[in-house]
Amino acid sequence: MRARLLAGSLGALSLLLASPAAAFALETNKEFKPQNEFKLDPLVPIELGPVDLSITKAVIYLLLASIATCVTMVYIARRMEGRPNRVQTAVEAAYDLTSTQMTRGNIGPPAIAARWFPFIATLFFFIWFNNMIGYIPLPTNSEHPLEILGLQIPAFALYAATANISVPLALTLVVWFSYHVEGIKAKGVKKYFKGWIPAGVGGKIAPFVFIIEVLSQLVRLVSLSARLFANILAGHLLILLMAGGMVVLLGVSIGLIGSVILGIFTGGIAILFYLFEVGLVASLQAYIFATLSAIYLGEAVAEEH
Repeated sequence: MRARLLAGSLGALSLLLASPAAAFALETNKEFKPQNEFKLDPLVPIELGPVDLSITKAVIYLLLASIATCVTMVYIARRMEGRPNRVQTAVEAAYDLTSTQMTRGNIGPPAIAARWFPFIATLFFFIWFNNMIGYIPLPTNSEHPLEILGLQIPAFALYAATANISVPLALTLVVWFSYHVEGIKAKGVKKYFKGWIPAGVGGKIAPFVFIIEVLSQLVRLVSLSARLFANILAGHLLILLMAGGMVVLLGVSIGLIGSVILGIFTGGIAILFYLFEVGLVASLQAYIFATLSAIYLGEAVAEEH
């Protein structure tokens, strides 16, 4: 199983490395810029007055992640077996992780934890699928298309919807408003906001403490979204920079042999970064985002926080 996963990962990265190499051979990629992989050019332009609803690769990746999340969960639910196979075992482990550790471990009242478990689990799996699909090279680079049999085919490239700040920010806003609404629902408006001032703090210092708490709540919008965005973006840029280095450095003044050797070296580094991102970062960032969301919900409904 591990061998197949490793082979699949290396094969996917080979596609990524081969695309810019082919583009270089066609002299269409003389200036390799990794950041261009994150440009959102409209694939299907849709404009309603001042509102731009164009279909971009970000929309496609989000759709793929949504379909993967729904199909996987429905498929496993309908094929549950007394003696689970490896896929079912992995899903059951993920279920236990989201149910026991993330949700019930951070949201105290059992009834509230049970109510919010589907949200936390969906959040985790949706982000995880987004991150993992982002490491599968897909033909999305329309800036430097490849001509195959007379057809203009977009080059294979890496892209993750979670590397676009709008996606983590939208998820963060849902979490942010959700835990405030749940806190007000559980305690009432007055008691909820009164809880932002620690017990024993009063007098003239209380307003300042309240303002600090308000600022800390607003900072969560930045910290929760930026953490996911920055980690996924940085990982992709490192992979693309090293993979592109194999192409960009060819033909430099160090000579063909020297540039090939240097290109192989940077390509090896790209493979190491790729395996690290797929093996750890993608799952870790989904876990951190979902866990912090559960912690914020738990704090909102706790008697003292």
